[in-house]
Amino acid sequence: MLYRAIMGADFDRLPEQVQKLHGSAEQRRWSGRVEARAGRNAFARFAARISGFPTKDFDGPVSVMFTPDEKGELWERDFGGYKFHTYQAPGQGRNDGLLVEQFGAIHVALAVVVRDGRLYLIPRRWAFLGVPLPKFLLPGGDSFEYEADGRFHFDVAVHLPLIGQIVGYCGWLIPD
Repeated sequence: MLYRAIMGADFDRLPEQVQKLHGSAEQRRWSGRVEARAGRNAFARFAARISGFPTKDFDGPVSVMFTPDEKGELWERDFGGYKFHTYQAPGQGRNDGLLVEQFGAIHVALAVVVRDGRLYLIPRRWAFLGVPLPKFLLPGGDSFEYEADGRFHFDVAVHLPLIGQIVGYCGWLIPD
């Protein structure tokens, strides 16, 4: 269980539905609804495209297939037919204690923090094709998960300095 391995005892402080989503070593699918907001300029759309993020606004059904393996977990998202995937794994070396999420050729090392009943994913470092990139260009934005109305909820915002919002999406999921 990837998140428990990274978070240790803090995993037990997560809301029930957040624990349920992240607490399985089995392949599983969760579905629900998402509202996605694409970047508003050409540079933002280009950055979204090379990262695999949606490049158009969308409000509709979403599903996520989680497939764990011996090293981490593949997340295959389907936003009403627009599909993109990332791979999450425990950080190693200088990223030890962090969650590393791979978006195509981009790797982002994230601190996984529980605060006020939410799970925050906070960017700490990044690399392109394995080459570390400057921290002052590190993507930012609030990204967190929480429970409301008995459902797992997510709110993701990705911004790049000088470019602005790359993508934002929020919604909810329940297990299939």
